[in-house]
Amino acid sequence: MVIILTAGISSSSSDTTPTPAAAGGRCFTSIFSFGDSITDTGNHCHILSKAGRSANNCLLPYGETFFHRPTGRSSDGRLIIDFIAEHLGIPLVQPYFGGGSTVDFDGGVNFAVGTATALDSDFLERRAGVKVTGTNVSLNVQLDHFRRLIPSLCRRGTDDELSGKNSLFILGEIGGNDYNFALSDGHSLKQVQDLVPLVVGSIISALKEIIELGAVNILVPGNFPMGCLPFLLNKFPSTNAGDFDPSTGCLTWVNEFVEYHNDLLQTELDRIRELHPADMNIIYVDYYNALLRIYQAPKQFGFSGEPLAACCEGEGSVQCGSPSVRPCEDPSAYVNWDGIHFTEATYRVIAKSILEEGLFTNPQFSASSCIAGNSGKAFPNSF
Repeated sequence: MVIILTAGISSSSSDTTPTPAAAGGRCFTSIFSFGDSITDTGNHCHILSKAGRSANNCLLPYGETFFHRPTGRSSDGRLIIDFIAEHLGIPLVQPYFGGGSTVDFDGGVNFAVGTATALDSDFLERRAGVKVTGTNVSLNVQLDHFRRLIPSLCRRGTDDELSGKNSLFILGEIGGNDYNFALSDGHSLKQVQDLVPLVVGSIISALKEIIELGAVNILVPGNFPMGCLPFLLNKFPSTNAGDFDPSTGCLTWVNEFVEYHNDLLQTELDRIRELHPADMNIIYVDYYNALLRIYQAPKQFGFSGEPLAACCEGEGSVQCGSPSVRPCEDPSAYVNWDGIHFTEATYRVIAKSILEEGLFTNPQFSASSCIAGNSGKAFPNSF
């Protein structure tokens, strides 16, 4: 069984069982993920649907590029978690809330939910005065769902599956919403910075619990360069050229804040590694620099559209998914999809840099040693 802790989205669109792949010499057979909309494959939409509600990402044009229908993914197509699953040769990971008792979780489970925070929403409001707008499915709530699912997984599992040797865990990206909600509420940079040790602490607490439950191979992504998001660029306009990175046009102060989060997360990961044996693979995934290099040279990676503009973005409160908002003609030309999330083309480049090029992970994540029948090409179907 492969377990991935991420912020991710899963899909049931895969009807075949590809050849398993591996990291660190271990073949993976399933993925379990935790996080937010960066990796949510449908949970948010399923939760809202059961409550008689909906969200824009539950509608077209979301999903138009690859699935040709909305799947609950906050993109025009596949996410990083989808490319990881394809690369590992396993089915796309199912959303936990997707089908109740009828869902087949043999390929893993995705617990990630759009709008999810690392900290519990009541804690954020009580401690920091930050109001969470969305479903209250924080990282801790996702772990609760995982704990409840374990008995049924164990009843069907082999010894290797129960030991976690064949499971890949990906924890994150998560925490971005904690900061976005705070910034949207008008909190000062100092107030948002005060949240960082708490957010990182929540991630590390989840990591410790996952290890206690048997995780051996764990990917822990950092946050993206949020200062490049059209959402925040529009929220914090400035006539001061010094507020922007001359090489990208991104908000410098926001990206420096994200670097603080990522640095603290890596420091804590180093401490966790010291407490566990060498065969425990706790791998930091540098989403920040994997995406930043695209903004620094977008045309080099095939992006001909304005790099700091969104393909599908409305004005004011009107969002992508609204009838009045039309997406760009070619989403693959754009880095950003809807002002906050990214296009399938961007996620493909990031996944390729991690899985095929061996970049932006510490230590390096090797996922190709068990891939067979692809003539040495690591991404036969995706890239």
